Amino acid sequence: QVQLAESGGGLVQAGGSLRLSCAASGTIFSINSRDWYRQAPGKDRELVASLTSGGSTNFADSVKGRFTISRDNAKNSVYLQMNSLKPEDTAVYYCHYGGVISWSADRRTLAGDYWGQGTQVTVSS
Repeated sequence: QVQLAESGGGLVQAGGSLRLSCAASGTIFSINSRDWYRQAPGKDRELVASLTSGGSTNFADSVKGRFTISRDNAKNSVYLQMNSLKPEDTAVYYCHYGGVISWSADRRTLAGDYWGQGTQVTVSS
């Protein structure tokens, strides 16, 4: 069973930086996309950044030029570097892996999407 675990959230002053990490466990053969979403209180979850298996990236307009997304294929990880943080970036950040092909414990081939548990990012003004 694939599980995702985020780390790197915390409290930072406006203008500061944070780097979020997401590591996947389990026997994974391929990942179609690795994404970061966020959800602020009272708001819908929104896509922040995505990275396809082919290396294409996409960013929400609100974070373009400030956030970058990268991966480590050997570790099945994805990272979100967040610079020039603003109070409006405050949210719970979730990693999401789409189109994952993996093996279950009893060696059945599984296909699915997975979410991490979320990590809180708070930017103070």
